Amino acid sequence: MQLIYQGKTKDVYQLDNDRILLKFKDDVTGENGIFDPGANTVGLTIDGAGKSGLKMTTYFFELLNNLQVPTHYVSADIDDVSMIVKNAQVIGKGLEVICRYKAVGSFYRRYAAYCQEGQDLDRFVEVTIKDDERGDPVISQEALAMLGILTAAQYDELTDLTRKICDIVKAELAKKGLDLYDIKLEFGHDISNNQLILIDEISGGNMRVYKNGTYIVPLELEKAFLS
Repeated sequence: MQLIYQGKTKDVYQLDNDRILLKFKDDVTGENGIFDPGANTVGLTIDGAGKSGLKMTTYFFELLNNLQVPTHYVSADIDDVSMIVKNAQVIGKGLEVICRYKAVGSFYRRYAAYCQEGQDLDRFVEVTIKDDERGDPVISQEALAMLGILTAAQYDELTDLTRKICDIVKAELAKKGLDLYDIKLEFGHDISNNQLILIDEISGGNMRVYKNGTYIVPLELEKAFLS
C-alpha cells in the first residue's frame, strides 16, 4: 500500500488503479476540545471514534448500495478500522455538501437574526469549498458554474442526490427515535465511468442528531443506532 494522503480523520492509501483503502482515525473535527461536524480542524481525539464511525458508515453505504444509490463503497474491515472504496476524482479541489433539516450550527450563527435555533428547514442544501485557510466558504450554484467547478445541470444532480441520500439516512435514524438535524456529505466522480458518487463516510462525525431534543455525541449515537 502507498500512503497518498493524511487527512484529519482518515489516512488514504492506494491499493491499485481502481481501489483505495481508507484507514479511520480516532481524531474528530471541532474547536477548543468540543466536537463540531462542521469544523475544518481536528478538535479532539476520542478513543474508539474511528471504529464507531466505520460501523455506521458501513451500515449506511451497504444500505445505499442495496438501494442502487451510487457510492464508492466496496467493503469494510471493522477490526482493521479500514474501508476499501472505488477510486474517485473529487469535484474541483473538494466540496462539502450540507443538507439541513433544522437551523443549527453555522446556519444558525449566520442567520440568527431571521430564525430560531432548531427551526425547521426544508432539506436546505448548501455547498462549501474545502479550503481550511479560507474557512471552507459557502459557494453558490452560479459561482460554481462561473469558476468551472460544476455546471448548473451537475449542481442540480448533486443536490437531488444529496436530498435522496439524506432522506434515507434520516428515515433510518427515525426508526430508533433519533432526529437528524443536519448532515455533511462529500461527492466525487467514479474514474471508471465519470458517474457522480457519494464518497468519504456517513457517521456521527459528520452529522448532528438529537433524541427528544437532546444532542447525541458521535459514539453514543453509534451505540443508540446500531444496538
